[in-house]
Amino acid sequence: MSAQESALVLFSGGQDSTTCLAWALDRFSRVETLGFDYGQRHRVELERRETLREGLCELKPEWRDRLGEDHTIDLSVLGEISDTALTRDAEIAMTEAGLPNTFVPGRNIVFLTFAAALAYRRGLTRLVGGMCETDYSGYPDCRDETIQTLAKALTLGMDRAVEIDTPLMRIDKAETWALAERLGGGPLVELIVEDTHTCYLGDRGERHAWGFGCGECPACELRARGFERYAATRAG
Repeated sequence: MSAQESALVLFSGGQDSTTCLAWALDRFSRVETLGFDYGQRHRVELERRETLREGLCELKPEWRDRLGEDHTIDLSVLGEISDTALTRDAEIAMTEAGLPNTFVPGRNIVFLTFAAALAYRRGLTRLVGGMCETDYSGYPDCRDETIQTLAKALTLGMDRAVEIDTPLMRIDKAETWALAERLGGGPLVELIVEDTHTCYLGDRGERHAWGFGCGECPACELRARGFERYAATRAG
């Protein structure tokens, strides 16, 4: 860890971004967080963010010392121009393009562009996101090639290096649970189970072994399968 390095974490309030926030707090001397309100159906995730930040601070004194300001950007216009099951009351299904209709075109590109602009103003040297192309829904803007190409474009456009860290890019959901355990032990895993939100439908009515959710949407299925593999590995 360099005393000069700082990070802005794209922090939605979900499992992946919470794990990435813990990863950043373990490495960088100053860490701030950024959430986006784009009219998502599962907007309840945004309401979990402060509880999660407080929970992370309680896990390690050094994390409390390193965690800085939280920011939220209103990107409701993105939801207005997106006709998807994440921004409309529509049944989740596969499209003719082979992608689930939860794909919001341009979302991560827009998120990272706004994050880079905020990091520039705040003097933060790195961006951290929970994008993954190993155990995911196939979104093209989650691929490493997309993220690193965007980093190059942002570097050119801002005339300063824009580094984007994606610690989950090459690991599956079971390994994401294991990473959380390595970073913060059982207490961090429990915090993720109890207080993060991933379900696309915004359902927090039923508590499963892996957390709250409908248990049927793609996000719940990925999270549940990953937790089952993680738990089986620990049991073995």
